[in-house]
Order: sequence, then C-alpha cells, then structure tokens
Amino acid sequence: MCRISRAPFIAVFLLLMSGCGGQSPSSPGGNPPSAGLVSLTVTDTPPAGVTVLFFQLGVTGATLTTASGGSVSLLPGSTTIPVNVSQLQTDSAFLGTANVAVGTYTGMGLTFANPQLTIYNGSGATIGSGANACSNNTVCQLTPSTTPLTLTLSSAPFPVTLSSAAPLAFKLDVHLNTVIQPDLTVNLAATNGVTVSLLPAPTTGQPVSSLAGLLGTIVGNSTTGFILQTGDGRTFTIAVNSSTIYNFPTSICADNFSCVTWQPPPIVKAVVSLQTDGTLLASQVTYMQPAGQTVVEGNIIRLSTSGGNTLMDMILQQGPSTPATTLLPFGRRVTVSVPPTGVTYAIDAEGFGFPVDQFPFPNGVSFASTTDLQVGQQVAVVVSGGVTATGSTPGFTSITGPAGITFSTNSITLEPSQITGTVTAVSASTLSFTLSTLPNYFVPPSALASSTPPIPAPVSITIQTTPATTYVNLSPDSISGLAVNDVVTIKGWVFSTPGGTTNVAVVAEDVLNRPGPTPLF
Repeated sequence: MCRISRAPFIAVFLLLMSGCGGQSPSSPGGNPPSAGLVSLTVTDTPPAGVTVLFFQLGVTGATLTTASGGSVSLLPGSTTIPVNVSQLQTDSAFLGTANVAVGTYTGMGLTFANPQLTIYNGSGATIGSGANACSNNTVCQLTPSTTPLTLTLSSAPFPVTLSSAAPLAFKLDVHLNTVIQPDLTVNLAATNGVTVSLLPAPTTGQPVSSLAGLLGTIVGNSTTGFILQTGDGRTFTIAVNSSTIYNFPTSICADNFSCVTWQPPPIVKAVVSLQTDGTLLASQVTYMQPAGQTVVEGNIIRLSTSGGNTLMDMILQQGPSTPATTLLPFGRRVTVSVPPTGVTYAIDAEGFGFPVDQFPFPNGVSFASTTDLQVGQQVAVVVSGGVTATGSTPGFTSITGPAGITFSTNSITLEPSQITGTVTAVSASTLSFTLSTLPNYFVPPSALASSTPPIPAPVSITIQTTPATTYVNLSPDSISGLAVNDVVTIKGWVFSTPGGTTNVAVVAEDVLNRPGPTPLF
C-alpha cells in the first residue's frame, strides 16, 4: 500500500518497458557499433492524505528525442504495458531494453493510458465529486480522469549522449502526492509530477538495478534460464547462474536448475535484477504453488469473523496468468474466508538470507495461524474452490460492509509490506527504531466491523533491522544514518504483537530515506 503523497526505488526501467509483469524482454543480443543500450525504470513517491491502495498506469509509448528533433521508439510494438505504481515504493519495475543509435538526445516522450485507482477514504468526509465521489470510511475503485496522457520531458538529465560503450539507464518517478488531485483526477503534467533521472553507471560486476519480485507461471525454459508469464499475460525471459537460489519443496527438486524445468510448470516468484547487457537475472526463484492453482497477492485492509472463519479483506495487487483473473481483477477489494484449521502458513523470506526456521522474529510473534494475521500485511493466498461474485462487484464498498468478490483459501504466505512514516526514535544498539505512520495507513489494530473508526492513526510501529537489511539515501547507509523526524519507506514483514492494540513489529528488508510527503487534502 502506498500513501497519496527497498530500499531500492519505486521505479520502472525504460529499456523496452516491461513492468511488474512484463512484455517479453528478450536479450537485445550484440549491439552494432552504431548502437547503444538504453533502459528505463519507474518509481513512486508516496504522499499523505488518503491511503492509495492501488494505482496502475498503462504505458503505451516511450521515445527519445534526437538532436535534430526526430524520435526513436523504446517500446516493442503497440502493446500497452500496465505498471502497478502503488507496489513500487521500494522496488523497481522493468519496462524493457532497446538498442538505440548512438548520439545526443534532448528529451523523452511518454504516452499513458487506462489509469486505475483504488483508495481508502478515512478523512472524515466525502472527497472527489460526481462519479469519483468517495464517501468517508469507504474503499473506492476509480477510473480517474487523466490529463494529459502524453508528456515530453526535456529538463535535466537531458541532453544526454549515448555511446556503444556506455549504456544509459533512465528512471521515471511518478509522484502520487503531486499527480493525484484533491478531486481524485490525475494530472500527469503537474509540476514535478512525473520526473526522469539517469541512474549512475554500476560498478564492475554489479547490476543496473534490483527489481520487484515477479509472480507468474514458468511457461518455457532453456539451458540458461526460463520464461515467466505474469498475471497480465506478458512474459519475461529470465536468466539464472550458479548464484541463483531455488526455494522449492524437496519433493519437486533438489533446489537447483532442475526446479525451473519441472513439469507441469509451477507458479513461482522470481526476484530479478537488470544487468548491464539488458537481460534479467534471477537471484532467487521461490515455489508458490503447482500449475492449475490460482495464487493472488494483496494487502490486508480488514479482519473480521463469521461462522467460525476469519474473513480477510484484501486489495489484489498481482497474480499469475489464469482465467480466474477475470473474476479477480487487480485493484479490487475481495473477502477471503480463512478456516480455523487446514490452512498452511509460510513466510517468503529465504532470499533475505535467513532460512525459514532461523528467520529473525521479534520476541513473541509468529505466522502460523489466523491469530497471526494483521491489517497491513501483504500476503499471497491460494484460491481454494470457486470465486463468487455478487451482483456487479461494486467498486465503492464501505470498509465495514461485505466485498463483492469472495473465495476461500487453504494456504497463506507472508510477503513484505511497504510502509511510509516518520522516525520517532532510534536504538542503534538494538538495530531497531520506531515509526509513526502517516494518517489512515492500514496498520493495526485490525479493522473490525465494530470499530468506529476502524483504523486509528497514526500508529506506532517497531522496526527491527538485521545485518541483512539494506539502507538507501542515508549517510552512512546504516541504522546510524537514521535520525528522528526522517521520513522513510520500509519494506518488511509485518507481525502482530501479542496483546497489543496499537503496536506492531516489522522486520525490515529495506529502509529508504525520502523527503516528507506533501498532504493532498
């Protein structure tokens, strides 16, 4: 979840734009002497105000402007590439790679389409107007009016010079606190609403950037990697090497390359990085479920009970390519029925450097039953049985009322959440600090139907870091670089604190320092 306002970036790379599930980014092969490699990423700066649960933009065009006024396309064909910006507070989304003629370029042209916005309004009053009017205490899925849909960016870092020996990697930053207006329209041309920067050249042997995890189905493989199809139907060609970590059940494979050749093809999550030659390299590949099952990932925004089951309301963020996604559209609020028994629980953290049985839990917490579920967690769930859609599956639903889409689950995996807030205390000796979240952020106590209002704010969170935690934009890049009143985004695993009503504990994977968000409303 992000606020209308990893520690890597929330970015989308403009190589050939692929996104959080992407267009087939195959290797560009050898570059001719007259061409150089260009890449692009997109990131998200979160704002204050309402809680943005989902914000997706389609990218339909990206060009570089030549010194003579011409343009060079960076995208393959006319495919619209959906980018889920709300999941990019600490990660980068890959768009693609392109071979471009060497020379000087004076700007970048971008064309967007199909914006989708889901918010929670806890401001105390209705916001927006007309079809975009969102009542207080309501989750609203909108198709906001957006202008303009075509942008030309010509300020710094332009002009830039591309050579065959020096690839260029651009990063787009979508500042949600600027582009989303008080009436819930979207103005992409707002001052500093969409900015572009040039990523620094990586050191020898290092990737251009780490990217967001890709959830999908392995649909092909070769001697050097595999092809992953994501929930929006796009495919990624992903390489592996001797350092790739495989997290698979022993009944399937021996945690080696044979895992990605397993038949029938499994549903996996791949953590990838962009290499200087424009290819994607997997640092880890984690087994999620066998083929034929549907796995979706989203944020818990409410917990309640009914008939002995726990009802877990989620905003869907991503999933594998499956016919079920027509009933489970991304950005939609759904209610998941979790029975008290017969459900498996896991933590997706092996790639963080800790085996599951050695994960650095805060004292007294666990993730093994419905009592460990927590508003603010991001989870991957297996859809068990059918999906029920009642009526027209409304896009405007009271947080205390039922969702229009329901299903059951028999497997829940805890994924890292993304949280933005202000540092209120730092304890370098215990590698921990406390964070006061911005108003209305969906972190506990759980939003029970009887709660009025359901989510008090702000909420105090204890952030536990480890030697494996990554720090970005701090000086030094360690917990010693944190100071009270710093505004930071945390990517980490949210745990329920036993007996607590206003506190939670988060184990941080990434800590990203950023300027304070500007309130929208």
